[in-house]
Amino acid sequence: MKIIIQRDRLVQSVNDVLKAVSTRTTIPILTGIKLKANEEGVSLTGSDSDISIESYIPSEEEGNELVEIKETGSIVLPARFFAEIVKKLPENSVEIEVHAHLQTIIRSGKAEYKLNGLNADDYPQLPQIEEENMYAMPIDLLKTIIRQTIFAVSTSETRPVLTGVNWRIEDGQLICIATDSHRLAMRKTAISGNGNSHSVVVPGKSLSELSKILDDTDEEIQMIFTENQVLFKSKNLLFFSRLLEGNYPDTSRLIPNESKTDVRINTKELLHAIDRASLLARESRNNVVKLSTLEGSYIEISSHTPEVGTVTEEILTHSIEGEELKISFSAKYMMDALKALDVTEVTINFTGAMRPFVLKGVEDESMLQLILPVRTY
Repeated sequence: MKIIIQRDRLVQSVNDVLKAVSTRTTIPILTGIKLKANEEGVSLTGSDSDISIESYIPSEEEGNELVEIKETGSIVLPARFFAEIVKKLPENSVEIEVHAHLQTIIRSGKAEYKLNGLNADDYPQLPQIEEENMYAMPIDLLKTIIRQTIFAVSTSETRPVLTGVNWRIEDGQLICIATDSHRLAMRKTAISGNGNSHSVVVPGKSLSELSKILDDTDEEIQMIFTENQVLFKSKNLLFFSRLLEGNYPDTSRLIPNESKTDVRINTKELLHAIDRASLLARESRNNVVKLSTLEGSYIEISSHTPEVGTVTEEILTHSIEGEELKISFSAKYMMDALKALDVTEVTINFTGAMRPFVLKGVEDESMLQLILPVRTY
C-alpha cells in the first residue's frame, strides 16, 4: 500500500474512528486503526466490538484531490501512536507506505516515522447489514434528540438496559425514552423510512460518541436496525453500535394523566433561581432544593443546609392553578431537564408532594421531562 493524503482530512478521520478504539481490549488488533486503500479512496476503521466506526476519504471531492493512490492495500497501525503522529506532522501532505513485514513509513516534509503494523486480514469484519429496516432524519435533529434524552440514562450497571435510550418507531413516529428510575426524558418526532415497527435500546455511550462525530448540518443520516445492531450512515461515515439486550420497562405507567397544581413560568428565570439555590445545597449530600407556591402567582425556591445556611428566592410565574404545594427535588435533575427542554416558557404539572411531576414546553407536545421528588423530613 502506498498513498499520499491531505493531513487535515486524515486527522479528522483518525479522530472520528479513534472514538471506537479501546485501550482495554482483550483482542490486541482492536487497539489499532485499520487503513484500506482502493482506487476510489481510503477507509479508516476503529472498533471495540461494541462500537465500530468507518470513516471514508474519497480520492477526490468537489474537484479537490484528497488522496493519491499509488498502490492499493491495507494495514492496521497502533491507534494512539498513529493519531499523535498525524496530528503533529509538519506539512499538509502525508505519504504512507507499507513495506515488507508490515513495516509502515509515514513521511511529511522532513519528518519520517517507521511504525510496526499488523496484518489487516486479522482485523474483524464490520457487520453486514441488510438495508430492510431503514429510516432517515436530518443530522441536526438527531443530535438534538440525543442531547435531550441522553443525560437521563442510568450510569449504574445493575440494570444494563437502563444505560441505553429506548428507540420506538411506530406509525412514522420515533419516540426516544431514557430513564434512570429517578427521572425520565422523552422526545417524539416524525421519521421517514420503509421499516416495520421497532423497539430497540441503543447504548447511551454509543449515542454520545455518535453525536460528537457528526457535524451540525441538515443533511440526512440513515439508520438501519437489525436484531442486535444499529447502523448510522451518513455521507462518508458508517457508525455501527451493538444494541442492549433485555426488555425496556413500560414507562407509560410512570407519566401521570392528571395534575393537582400547574405552574407556568419562564424557563431561564426558574433555571437561574435553582442554580443559585443549589450553591448552598451542593454542600449537602443530595443537592436538594424546595419549591413552594405562594399567594399572587409567586413561587419560592429555597434550600437549607444546617452547617452552611439558608437561601430563599421568590419568582413571579405566568400562572399557578390548583392546590397549594411544597415539594423537594434534586437541583441537578431539575436543571438538566430545563436545559434539555430548550423552550422560553415551561409548564410544570404536579400531582402532589411525593408524586412524580412533569415538565413540558408550553404548547409543545414533542418533549417531556419527568422527575421524582425527594422525601425530606
